Amino acid sequence: MPSTDDSTQQVRKETRLFFFLIVVLFPLLSVAIVGGYGFFVWFLQMLLGPPGSPH
Repeated sequence: MPSTDDSTQQVRKETRLFFFLIVVLFPLLSVAIVGGYGFFVWFLQMLLGPPGSPH
């Protein structure tokens, strides 16, 4: 049977992990995804030209 000290440490670890995910990882991941998509679109437009009707 686990002691209450072990379960308290486990809850503390899970709480720190939760705040790390919410405060650090998810914002960085969202910035990286949006920035990567923007770079991809910019690079495609550099190679293929801007969108629009051909002249």
